[in-house]
Amino acid sequence: MGAIKRVAVIGAGPGGSITIDALAREKTFDVIRVFERREAAGGCWVGDQTPPPHLTDLPALASRTADRPVPIPETLPARTPKLQTPSPPRFTESGIYPYLETNVDAIPMSFSEESIPERRTENSIALHGPETPFRHWTVVRDFVQGLVNRNGYQDFVSYSTTVELAEKVGDEWKLTLRREGEEADEWWVEYFDAVVVATGHYWVPYIPHIEGLEEFEKARPGSVIHSKHFRGRDQFRDKRVVVVGASVSGADISVDLVNTAKLPVYSVVNGRRANLYFGDGAFNHPRISRRATISRIDGRTVRFSDGTSVADVDNIVLATGFTWTLPFLPSVEVRNNRVPGLYQHVVYRRDPTLVFVGAVAAGLTFKIFEWQAVLAARVLAGRARLPPAEDQARWEADRVAEKGDDIKFSLVYPHFEEYFETVRALAGEPENGVGRALPPYDPSWLQVFLDGLELRKRMWERLNAKAKEELEQAKLSASGVVAQGDKGTHAPPPPPPPPVANGAETEKVPIVTMIEAPREVQ
Repeated sequence: MGAIKRVAVIGAGPGGSITIDALAREKTFDVIRVFERREAAGGCWVGDQTPPPHLTDLPALASRTADRPVPIPETLPARTPKLQTPSPPRFTESGIYPYLETNVDAIPMSFSEESIPERRTENSIALHGPETPFRHWTVVRDFVQGLVNRNGYQDFVSYSTTVELAEKVGDEWKLTLRREGEEADEWWVEYFDAVVVATGHYWVPYIPHIEGLEEFEKARPGSVIHSKHFRGRDQFRDKRVVVVGASVSGADISVDLVNTAKLPVYSVVNGRRANLYFGDGAFNHPRISRRATISRIDGRTVRFSDGTSVADVDNIVLATGFTWTLPFLPSVEVRNNRVPGLYQHVVYRRDPTLVFVGAVAAGLTFKIFEWQAVLAARVLAGRARLPPAEDQARWEADRVAEKGDDIKFSLVYPHFEEYFETVRALAGEPENGVGRALPPYDPSWLQVFLDGLELRKRMWERLNAKAKEELEQAKLSASGVVAQGDKGTHAPPPPPPPPVANGAETEKVPIVTMIEAPREVQ
C-alpha cells in the first residue's frame, strides 16, 4: 500500500464525526473530504422536517434488495432534474420523533476526550430521577455536530451529498457524487487514495414477508409503518394497532401506544427472541396483549399462528430491524447483514485502503466507534500494527465458527475488554504526540451501561404496576364497591360497552406517559 494523502469519509454521524478528528490528528493527510447525504451532521440523530414516506415495494424490503443504485449520467459533471423515485433512494429519513430520548447512559455514549452534556428533560427526570443518565435526542445531535464544527473540520464536509458510486480505478478510489438542490441535482467525480465508510447500518427497514400485508397497505396507504417511521403516539389515537417485534423498539412503541390507541395494543412477541439487554418485561403491561407470529392478513383481520385473530385493525407497526446495504460499493459484498472480509470489523482485507467505522452491533457503540476510527486512521497513515493477511483471515474464520455468519458476527458483547484492547494494540500509541491516544479499557463503562439498562427495566416494572393498580381501581368503581375510608356515595355503574369483534377492547385509562425510545441499542 503506497503513501495515502487523500482520504474520503462517507458519513458525518457519530462514527464519521470522530473519524474526522482521528484522521486530522495523524497530521499526514493532505486532503480529508467528508460526504454527508443529510443537510447537517449527526447521522440518525438528525430530525426530519417532513413526514416520512409511505412504505412501498414491500417484496424488495422483505428480500433485502430495496436500496438499489440510482442511474448515473453518462457524462460528468452534470446537472439533472431533481431525482424522483418511488421511495427515497437511500432511505435517508431518520427515526426521530419529538420526545425520543436515548436508552443508554450518557457516559458510555461519550468519547474518551469529549462528553455528552448534562442536559436533562423534565420528562426524563420525572421517570428516572434528578440524575437521570438519559438524554433527549437533540442533546446527542448537538454533541455530534459540535465534533464536526470545531478546529476547522466543518470545511471538510460537503452536505446534502450522496456517494452514488465508489470504485477502485487503478490505485485510486473514484467517487461519483450527487448533491441535492431544490430544483436540480449536481453530479461530479473526485479521486482519493483511501475511503472510510461510516454510514451506519440502521437506515433501510427490514419488512418480513407476511401474506396479505402488501394488500393491507395498498388499501389504506400509510397503514403499515416501520418503527423507523414512528413519529409519536398521537398519530395512533383511537386506532387499533398491531406492533410486530420483541426487541427494544417494539417494547417502547407498544408501551407508548397504551396512552392513545384503542386497547389493548397487540404485540407480536411470542416466539420471538427478547432483546439481549432489555428483556421482555415491557410486554407485561396489562394493556398489551401478547400475540403469536402473524400467519396472514385477510382484509383488516390479522390472523396469528395460534389460531387467534384481531379484526378491524387500523395500523401495523413493524419493529423488525434493518438491512445493511452498501449500494455505492458494488465490489463489496454484504451478506447476512455483515461485510465478509473485515478484520476486527474495520479493515477490508482484500484492500486495506478501504476501512469501516461502525460495523458492529449494539453495546458501547459510540466508544467502539472511537477505537475503530483511531485504528482506521493509523492504518491509512501506515502506523498500525496489522498481522499478516492469513492471520486476519483466520480471525474471521474463527469468529464465524463461534458467532455465526450473520449479524451475531458483529456483536462485541460480552467480550468488550478483549475487543477494545485488541484494537488499541493494533492502533498503537501516538508517535511524538501525533495522533489521537486511546486509553485502556475501563470496566466501569460496561457497568454504567448495564446500570442504565436496569434503570429502564425498573421503569417498565413501575409503569406495569401502576397500570394494573389503575385497572383494579376502575373495576372497583364500575362495580360500585366503596374503597376503605371512602364514605361517599356512588352512582350506579355505567352500562357495559358494546361488544367488539374478536374481543378487542376499547377501554382507555390514563397512565404515566412513556417518553423513551430506542436509539443507541437497536
